[in-house]
Amino acid sequence: MAAGEPAPHDAENSARTASEGAEPKQPSEPTDAERPADPSGAAEPADPAGRASAIRPFLLTAGRVSGSGTAPPLPVETQIVTTPEGLTALRSLTFERHDLVAACRHPQSVAELAARLRLHLNVVRVLAEDLCAAGHLAVHVPNARTVQDISVLRRVIDGLRAVPDSRGTLRDSG
Repeated sequence: MAAGEPAPHDAENSARTASEGAEPKQPSEPTDAERPADPSGAAEPADPAGRASAIRPFLLTAGRVSGSGTAPPLPVETQIVTTPEGLTALRSLTFERHDLVAACRHPQSVAELAARLRLHLNVVRVLAEDLCAAGHLAVHVPNARTVQDISVLRRVIDGLRAVPDSRGTLRDSG
């Protein structure tokens, strides 16, 4: 297709507008009235973390795939919480760093944060390590012996069985 030729879907518009002397009609964003309604009736989430980021992950971490040190990446079960310094500096932080510090007012795992903020897991790891180095976050890495201890897994399973289901019945302890 040559540079001056109209696109095939614009041929009718171009012929009509050339005779009328008007500009060709360009496709536009639908207005709120033209957009289909959400079948669930729910409004869009007010939470800015409700939408996935259109920014590439490597831009958020300046191309880094690990934090500033040579330590291994944070395990997904690592608990992260905002420090008082992080709360003080919250207004000065930008974009994802702000969202990460704001989301960590209560301890959360790296995996939970990645899901909640809709960020790639490694992006959360890198940003968390940076914010920890700056004193904005406190990181609590689980004890490796506890993670591999079968008795911990057994206690978790027993605890889950002790929780009643939606009908109020307990599961058997099989």
